[in-house]
Amino acid sequence: MPATIETEDLTRAFGSERALEGVTFRVEPGEVVALLGPNGAGKTTTIRLLNGILRPDRGRIRVLGIDPSVDGDAVRRRTGVLSEGSGLDERLTALENVTFAARIRGIERGAAERTASDLLARFGMSDRAGHAVRGFSTGQRKRVALARALLHDPEVLFLDEPTSGLDPEATRDVLDLLATMAREHGRTVVVCTHFLAEAGRLADRLAMLHHGRLHAFGRLEEIAAGLWDDLGVDLELGAPADGATLAVVRSVRGVREASSTPSGARLRVDDRTVVPAIVASLVGREVAVYAAVPHPPSLEDVYFGLEARAEREERAH
Repeated sequence: MPATIETEDLTRAFGSERALEGVTFRVEPGEVVALLGPNGAGKTTTIRLLNGILRPDRGRIRVLGIDPSVDGDAVRRRTGVLSEGSGLDERLTALENVTFAARIRGIERGAAERTASDLLARFGMSDRAGHAVRGFSTGQRKRVALARALLHDPEVLFLDEPTSGLDPEATRDVLDLLATMAREHGRTVVVCTHFLAEAGRLADRLAMLHHGRLHAFGRLEEIAAGLWDDLGVDLELGAPADGATLAVVRSVRGVREASSTPSGARLRVDDRTVVPAIVASLVGREVAVYAAVPHPPSLEDVYFGLEARAEREERAH
């Protein structure tokens, strides 16, 4: 199946400032990809290039088989975009903002108003549909902007900080909607976010950008495996592990490190297959083991691990 999005050696600078350098990745149909990185990493520039708002200095892009730098209008007819700023007309009501966007896309007036009303209801904004946007909170503006981005049933959604300014309940609703669109309706979603928990819950794969370079692209466990070749394990023993207990643990093949904690021990092991042997050795010496919990690296661990590696690589050059 052809990729929904493909980039090869994507490069863009603004004057002497490099925004993106040699970025290559591929997004499959129905996939959710999170673009992660600090401010200035190149996330928003990537979204603008994929939509044909900017042209690359070098490299190749295809979105739905189309080159957005050649025919951006054709791409934008089939994609939805939510920028970090809502971009709404504050003089218009919520319903007028969404209806106006639908009319621009050629949707007949009656159908445009019905679609706009349905989408606003979907985001819990029916009671504010007739109110001018100038009086809305940040979260309310974001809901209207999301409704506008979805009004033409896009095949691809590009979202820049989609839940910033939303309360926890609205954030959950938006994430559930995006997940449903991707997994049940085959929509492809590319989301820029600073919220790691949000990215971890929503994304199938992660793109980690740092100073315009793509330092990792893949599933969380794949990226983690490239950073660390061991696994953390917490042993719950009901009390701090003493020297004799730690000696038993360290004698097990595959255990790299073991240290005492207030409730047991923290280990570094080759992989999870080592855990049964550790438990068996302790139980055989009548040490009570209440739990042995492997702790694969979290998205936060991976994010900051990649940031540290990227900084080291840049200093080396």
